[in-house]
Amino acid sequence: MRMLLILAAVAQVTVIPRAVGPAKDYPIRAVPLTSVRITDSFWAPKRETNRTVTIPHIIQQNEVTGRIDNFLKAAKKKPGPYQGQRYNDTDVYKIIEAASWSLAGHPDPALDKKVDELVAIVGAAQEPDGYLYTPRSVDPANPAPGAGPERWSWLHTSHELYDQGHMIEAAVAHYSATGKRSFLDIAIKSADLMVKVFGRSARRDVPGHEEIELALVKLHRVTGQQKYLDLAKFFLDERGQKHSVEHPQFEQGSRFFMYNDLAYRQDHAPVASQTAAVGHAVRASYLYAAMTDIATLVESTLIPVIHSLFADVTEKKMYVTGGLGADERTEAFGAEYALPNRAYAETCASIGGILWYHRMFLQSASAKHYGALERTLYNGYLSGVSLSGDRFFYQNPLVSDGRQERSAYFDVACCPANLSRLMAELPGLIYAQDKETLYINLFIGSEADVALGGVPARIRQETNYPWDGKVTIHVDPQRPVRAGLRIRMPDWTSNPTASALYRFTDTTDRAPVVMVNGSRLTGGDPTGGAAEAGAYREWRKGDVVTVDIPMPIRRVLANDKVAEDAGKAAIQRGPILYALEAVDNGGSLKDLKLPLDTPLTSTFRPDLLGGVDVITGKVGDRTVTAIPYYAWNNRGKGEMAVWIPY
Repeated sequence: MRMLLILAAVAQVTVIPRAVGPAKDYPIRAVPLTSVRITDSFWAPKRETNRTVTIPHIIQQNEVTGRIDNFLKAAKKKPGPYQGQRYNDTDVYKIIEAASWSLAGHPDPALDKKVDELVAIVGAAQEPDGYLYTPRSVDPANPAPGAGPERWSWLHTSHELYDQGHMIEAAVAHYSATGKRSFLDIAIKSADLMVKVFGRSARRDVPGHEEIELALVKLHRVTGQQKYLDLAKFFLDERGQKHSVEHPQFEQGSRFFMYNDLAYRQDHAPVASQTAAVGHAVRASYLYAAMTDIATLVESTLIPVIHSLFADVTEKKMYVTGGLGADERTEAFGAEYALPNRAYAETCASIGGILWYHRMFLQSASAKHYGALERTLYNGYLSGVSLSGDRFFYQNPLVSDGRQERSAYFDVACCPANLSRLMAELPGLIYAQDKETLYINLFIGSEADVALGGVPARIRQETNYPWDGKVTIHVDPQRPVRAGLRIRMPDWTSNPTASALYRFTDTTDRAPVVMVNGSRLTGGDPTGGAAEAGAYREWRKGDVVTVDIPMPIRRVLANDKVAEDAGKAAIQRGPILYALEAVDNGGSLKDLKLPLDTPLTSTFRPDLLGGVDVITGKVGDRTVTAIPYYAWNNRGKGEMAVWIPY
């Protein structure tokens, strides 16, 4: 198992409040975000920007683009036709979810009031039997293009169930964060309708865009109702049954082809036979997250399947930034090792990946899943939002000719609010617990209230990560207790990833050092990617664990089968991938080469891009400068490249 420190800890924490707990759940539980406070100088300012800029900005954009008006029109409180895409309801739901999780960590009466207003507007649009889908309810005789002539009639294109899924997730978040039932009752009414409509003796069909499945599992947890878990499993079981008909053409060109391509929407085979990642990357990652839920809670025979999917993605189809989705036309996974640098790598796909990798860890305790999560979090995910918090990338390529720039919003605006909700949920990704172990999975300055051996305890991390590999962990139980910790060491301590898809050009014998109260822990293999050292001990207030991870600048090569990256190398330091921007390199990257033996140095620049480590090197008379990939395109348009010819 690719973990560095095994100290075994005893604790049990639920993910979210629930009336009746499910009979079976993940063997490892996330320490809930409501028990964690981020205090560092890297993520804390970004989360504050999310709270004060991003969330209000998206709410405002939803207002001016008619997304909120659609609910008022459906409630007959405002005249006019439906406006926008048939999946625009989700942009409202996701920002309610983001705002709810933000409120959980930072009370804000004005935002709380705004969320209550939005929930009331959503509730007014719900039909008496629980149906909630404004693209049809605004004008049932003339539903929005792609919605289908009747309820549930064009599930492969309508996004009806996709909409309901994000609505349920937002309602669970709102209830969990505030204790208010207003939105949860709306979600339950909608879900109860779906339970009546769908089933093996009722309507048999599957959504074209997955999301409802993982949402129903969350609703099962918060209510204790088995019927929601059963419905989630039903939607998975129906995939690959080929009982759905093709829908009439309503859009021109490739979009029509995609909607009727079974593999594009992961409906080409039963889920138990889907061992290779195919189709639309966001849909796929949501499906795989739901499969992991069902594999853990219900159907253990799916466990080998989800592990095969993870291996396929991380060993053959993942960008060095953690991005997913190579095909710009279809937003889909490409063939094995087909990773063009013009990558689509949708921000939502990175988010879907993070949600999936987190579940994979909770199911398996394997650090390689957090390796994928961390790589994506600091690179392919974080690149999706500007430093100012109000401009966004939909796609995240690894090369740019200078024409791409961030946008304030999109006609298809799934990414901004999705990014915002994950930023608000970040505290819940740092720590996890089972009956034997407390896991520290991300190095983020924070405080967490946990239970060590059944004894209340405070865990406090102090670190300047990701710029520095030194971490101090304070363990403060209320009274002495025999328990322990398990601290993940990143893949990049020896290799860029846990697979052979990428490799460093050099090796290092500089291993991480872990100490408890000044005594070094020994054991394991410090050069194997995640050495192990262990102890089970009595913890007392004031105990301190220190972690020192070397962070040399490394050059990264892609697998030889990745044709486009032949003769090129990327730059990595710690978890951060770097990119060259023209603005730092004489205005153009044309003909620039960076030999593999070029000495490189890193310097922290507090005055640049919110404070970043900059990497420089001399090539002849020219100074080559690289900045963190996530921070590119914050100083205007210009050329950019992650993979640099050597």
